[in-house]
Amino acid sequence: MRWFTKLPPVLTFELSRFEFNQSLGQPEKIHTKLEFPQTIYMDRYLYCNKELIQMKREEIKRLKDKMVTLQQKLERYMEYGSGPARFPLPDMLQYVLEFVTTKPAVAGSSAQGSQTTLLHSQAKPHVLDVLSQPNGILETTDTGAEDGTCFLANSPPQQNSVMEIQPSVPPAELSERPAPHVVSEEELTLVQTCLQRWRNEIEQDVQDLKESIARINLSIEQMFLDPLLRQVPYHLHAVLVHEGQANAGHYWAFIYNQPRKRWLKYNDISVTESSWEELERESFGGLRNASAYCLMYISDQVSCVGADEDEGPEAEQIQKEVETLFPELRHYIQEDNWRLEQEAEEWEEEQSCKIPQMEPSPASESQDVSESGPDQASVCEPGVLSLSSEHARIAKEQTAKAIANTADAYEKKGVEAALFEPEEVEPLKAQPGETSLTVQAEQPQDSQEAEAAAQTSSQVSEVEIPSVGKIPVRSDADGYNEEVMLSPAMQGVILAIAKARQTFDRDGSEAGLVKAFHEEYSRLYLLSKETPTPQNDARLQHVLIYFLQNNAPQQVVERTLLEQFADKNLSYDERSISIMKVARAKLREIGPDDVDMEEYKRWHEDYSLFRKVSVYLLTGLELYQNRKYQESLTYLVYAYQSNTKLLLKGTSRGVNESLIALYRRKCLLKLNEVAASLFISCEEAHVSEGVSILNELIIPCMHLMNNFDISREDLDAIEVMRSHWCSYLGREDMDAKLQMKLGELLPRLLDSSTEVIMLKEPPKIRPNSPYDLCSRFAAVMESIHGASAVTVK
Repeated sequence: MRWFTKLPPVLTFELSRFEFNQSLGQPEKIHTKLEFPQTIYMDRYLYCNKELIQMKREEIKRLKDKMVTLQQKLERYMEYGSGPARFPLPDMLQYVLEFVTTKPAVAGSSAQGSQTTLLHSQAKPHVLDVLSQPNGILETTDTGAEDGTCFLANSPPQQNSVMEIQPSVPPAELSERPAPHVVSEEELTLVQTCLQRWRNEIEQDVQDLKESIARINLSIEQMFLDPLLRQVPYHLHAVLVHEGQANAGHYWAFIYNQPRKRWLKYNDISVTESSWEELERESFGGLRNASAYCLMYISDQVSCVGADEDEGPEAEQIQKEVETLFPELRHYIQEDNWRLEQEAEEWEEEQSCKIPQMEPSPASESQDVSESGPDQASVCEPGVLSLSSEHARIAKEQTAKAIANTADAYEKKGVEAALFEPEEVEPLKAQPGETSLTVQAEQPQDSQEAEAAAQTSSQVSEVEIPSVGKIPVRSDADGYNEEVMLSPAMQGVILAIAKARQTFDRDGSEAGLVKAFHEEYSRLYLLSKETPTPQNDARLQHVLIYFLQNNAPQQVVERTLLEQFADKNLSYDERSISIMKVARAKLREIGPDDVDMEEYKRWHEDYSLFRKVSVYLLTGLELYQNRKYQESLTYLVYAYQSNTKLLLKGTSRGVNESLIALYRRKCLLKLNEVAASLFISCEEAHVSEGVSILNELIIPCMHLMNNFDISREDLDAIEVMRSHWCSYLGREDMDAKLQMKLGELLPRLLDSSTEVIMLKEPPKIRPNSPYDLCSRFAAVMESIHGASAVTVK
């Protein structure tokens, strides 16, 4: 056995995803599922922990041997019998108990009743004699349902003569359950007592064995969770994925971005934000022909260095380590870094050349001349001002004016004026200090200049922000994202900065950040305490409302709000830029001891799942109202399953479970009616469609619902659907081929607990912005109480 004395900063795991097929004479891709964690701990492989690890491995071996013994004992109970067919012993005792307690069918006439009484009186002494023997057993032999005649083993001839004169059993009694022909009260009491006691004892033994096995499993799983063995973490940094077969395919990679705290997907020239859920689907394998073939884990120290922006003692330490290298290696690293910088500069120049150019308006040209001075003006050539930068400048200036107007309205007239009476943005006027060239340039000189000005103004869109006012913003302006600017979170931050205007002007940017931070925190705290209504869920407006209602740690709440003030979209005036820079500086000061980033990530993943559940629920309700039951059921089922995970952590973590269950049940019943009507239509295409709906949607959904905590309403709905299909058995208007298909479907419909439940995942939906999601939620919740369907854009 080998041990590590020193670990490298990066661990690379190459997964064997190919094997050579001897029979075919060619390599094959292995698609077996392989799960890997986001964090691994290498303590158990270090030489310094050798003695402790060996002790724990011996303990695991002992526990596994004990667990094998317990599993063998449990198997004797669960597969009882001496023949080829084995059954659980508790169930067998229960079946015998049910048989003993079953009453025989009541005779159809008084004559039959008298004959039955005669039989009972004559057979009883014999039965008691048999039971009175040391190994007395009541033996019965049922000849079947052909002649309906019953015999008692070892019965005397006179009993046979009595039974032979009994009339045949009517057809109505053929469906009765088997029952003892003769049993006395004493016998019944004795057998019931013994069977019940034995069954209880065996069930207790089985339960004890299962609990012991579960405890051993838990002990094995937690064996290496010792805090002493979790001191050397390595975090998953990159996953290389291959899709296809051994001879062909496509490659892409997932890389974790430390500054953003997000996974990025690198697929050819496309780089997009991703998530751990998407990485799981595309990397673990087992479901499709895509799987990871290489994993890269980095040490905790390397990940902390990557999170910084080349600042701090870690960067200095790296520079010192580079200087200690051999001269040839150091020169190679410096040259390679220089080439990378040159490549980045060339790429930026190429991208800047792709930006469409425009002739500057006289106002902007003269203003540039007056502001830059004669020296700089002589260097600048006409027509080099890019369209995006020009509109970015206009947007920033007029946004700053809108924010200033909102701040004045707040100071003079209060919050309502700031929220509901935004002042119009006035056009920029020439200042007295500007040159005459600037003033003259503001006046249109000819039609060409007026057309250029009209073209400029036509591409600037006014954005109505409810809490701020009208802000002209271009969609491609630098540093602006219209969807983010319209979100309730950004509106609150902008208004908080406006309220902190006086503090900022008097005490500086840091005091302004503190004031704005407290203003926004107070607003969100009050929103979190408001009583929710059926048409309004405040948690959809802001992540912090969700956190506050679920008592998230204070460090998580504060860091999340601080990140709102560090958003790049706040670069619309000097005040907001200063506050944004202070917020970013404070974020860099927060260390791993201040905030548990794993816990921080889990809270944000929970909120992301909550929004996903809400979107799935709303989509399912809209589709249900438009009678698209197949699509609706898939969304509702996935919403319920994901919501259950959230509700395990707290009642306020997810959405209303009863609402999802209600419409899942309604949709399932409607879809079952559709499938049944298609099935009995006797047209081959319709029958196939009905069977497909049953197999792919209804049956998987029923078995997901049919668990230990199923509600009475869901159980009744399942019974209604099963009864509906069972009613088609023996119908004369259905041909034999259709009856055969029905016979194949019913076992899965009635009981498929051994099947693997696979439900098709719903189509992906682009997540709504918080503003749109709140409006959509209100519209859908209001419409489900009305009669008409809802359509939300």
